Amino acid sequence: MMRTRPLKVALLGCGVVGSEVTRIMTTHADDLTQRIGAPVELVGIAVRRPDRVREGVPQELITTDATALVKRGDIDVVIEVIGGIEPARSLITTAFEHGASVVSANKALLAQDGAALHAAAERHGVDLYYEAAVAGAIPLVRPLRESLAGDRVNRVLGIVNGTTNFILDKMDSSGAGYSEALDEATALGYAEADPTADVEGFDAAAKAAILAGIAFHTRVRLDDVHREGMTEVTAADFASAKQMGCTIKLLAICERAADGRSVSARVHPAMIPLTHPLASVREAYNAVFIEADAAGQLMFYGPGAGGAPTASAVLGDLVAVCRNKVAEATGPGESAYTRLPVSAMGEVVTRYHISLDVADKPGVLAQVATVFAEHGVSIDTVRQQGKDGEASLVVVTHRASDAALSSTVEALRKLDTVRDVASIMRVEGE
Repeated sequence: MMRTRPLKVALLGCGVVGSEVTRIMTTHADDLTQRIGAPVELVGIAVRRPDRVREGVPQELITTDATALVKRGDIDVVIEVIGGIEPARSLITTAFEHGASVVSANKALLAQDGAALHAAAERHGVDLYYEAAVAGAIPLVRPLRESLAGDRVNRVLGIVNGTTNFILDKMDSSGAGYSEALDEATALGYAEADPTADVEGFDAAAKAAILAGIAFHTRVRLDDVHREGMTEVTAADFASAKQMGCTIKLLAICERAADGRSVSARVHPAMIPLTHPLASVREAYNAVFIEADAAGQLMFYGPGAGGAPTASAVLGDLVAVCRNKVAEATGPGESAYTRLPVSAMGEVVTRYHISLDVADKPGVLAQVATVFAEHGVSIDTVRQQGKDGEASLVVVTHRASDAALSSTVEALRKLDTVRDVASIMRVEGE
């Protein structure tokens, strides 16, 4: 039976995503009503700049008093797309206190304070949904939280930032340097005027924290995620990758330890074989590869950002939350029962690609191999090129801990025959 009283929705933020949310709610109102089982009414939109022209957004809904909007008491769902920590955190908790469920796209806030927000939602008997916070239109949160709830997820490996993938793809396909590729990404609107959050891995790290927490049923905060940016990746790195049959991607990697007693979460550039599905992800697209005991290997692919794709994820959550409101129920909340510790990066085991500038004379390779052996790092392959007294030595290791590799590199730098450790990059996706 169709409920006649409309569910009232408040929107916090009306930029690119918020405007798309408003448009879809308006143009698809009848369909949303049928899917939910009740009409949905947008009753207020909180913005900072009320005089800004927003095509298709009813001016009578605009307000600058976001706090008053979420305190109305008759709001069923608050959609938060303003981003940042404050005032978003205060507005969300206030919405909970006044009986409203929340749909958010705020990855930074969820990565930092997700546990506290989940606890507040549970305390007030409301929902907190955030599909749009991780990978735009790509469904990841719900499959991990619901579809794979009966399985054991062991690894989540993905490209979760379109800006960085666009830049690295251009460097790979055209031979461009980092600065040149960044300029093109900026000109096309893929990179912000200040691209730090993207290129230094902060955006991907927040998403990794959220994904790891859901996948492994434990609490992972942003501070737990090891983060390295991609600004030091060079054309020479791509040349080395191609010689190995690889390309380079900025990856978010969440893993359960082999003994199941800990997890890890990290973001960094890595070489991956061209045969791996993630190697073919081009331009500004995102993709996430999930490995689970029973389901095996799953891949989720699509646009990871942008107004319409992100709005699609927001509206999907809105429908789910509104259905719960009609049924007078709530959906799944935080699942952190495993309480697994998060390993430090030094304990994480992976393969490495190391480029060394060395003296071109007999015995150098033996010296280098001895250092690796003394620090318990096994060598997989070695490639050497020499000319005019100088040489380059490329070493690819078997799996080793980050701590062991770090001590190895420190020892290599002390060798008289090693002029420079030119680059170090992890190798993933075996």
